Amino acid sequence: MQTFSSQTGIITVVLAEDHHVVRQGLKALLEAEPDVRVVGEASDGIEAAELTERMKPSVLLLDLLLPGLGGIDVARRVSKRSPRTKVVVLSMHTNEEHAVAALRSGASAYLTKNASGSELLLAIREACAGRRYLSAPFSSAAITSYQAESGQASTDPYETLTNREREVLHLAAEGHSNASIAGRLKISPRTVETHRAKALHKLGIRGQTDLVLYAVQRGLLSQERERSVGPRKAKQGD
Repeated sequence: MQTFSSQTGIITVVLAEDHHVVRQGLKALLEAEPDVRVVGEASDGIEAAELTERMKPSVLLLDLLLPGLGGIDVARRVSKRSPRTKVVVLSMHTNEEHAVAALRSGASAYLTKNASGSELLLAIREACAGRRYLSAPFSSAAITSYQAESGQASTDPYETLTNREREVLHLAAEGHSNASIAGRLKISPRTVETHRAKALHKLGIRGQTDLVLYAVQRGLLSQERERSVGPRKAKQGD
């Protein structure tokens, strides 16, 4: 399905947000505009990526903290598989690290959740016009400076992971078993274990507890979800 605004005059949007009330509020805001149409909704990262690749909307409106697969990795995957879709990130994170990571992964706009509805609509229109948009407290100069400084740092081991290793790592950090991950990704449990082992080796992580802590520090998992998977950490062990 091709649903680009350049063809129809309509900005088509896929919403990726795991909180139902927030997602419905965003949908109401967007669809109050005569030239905006929400064509799909996703509550986790894998679903968001698959839906975007299938629908090929004008815009993917993306939260960063999603179950299944983090927003940064969703943006990275979508930018490769649906390159005409503009990624607009709406996040609770207000530091340059997350904004730069989103932009490097293919996002066209980055807004904090303190942004107004009118600013969100402006960011979507700017992205569709091929321009970058940053909400306060970010500025292009600050982002450029941060990119230059971080670019001099050593290679991030996380960047060496394959897309499949990232998917397995994220689901494993959430406490899913190999069998559960295999069913979700439509691969064998043995393949899951291979990807998990390779990812942990590349990152220098030993054990489930360290994996969960890494995921929280990396911004792949919220502290709320860390608490929810805590009881399973001891059961899974390593």
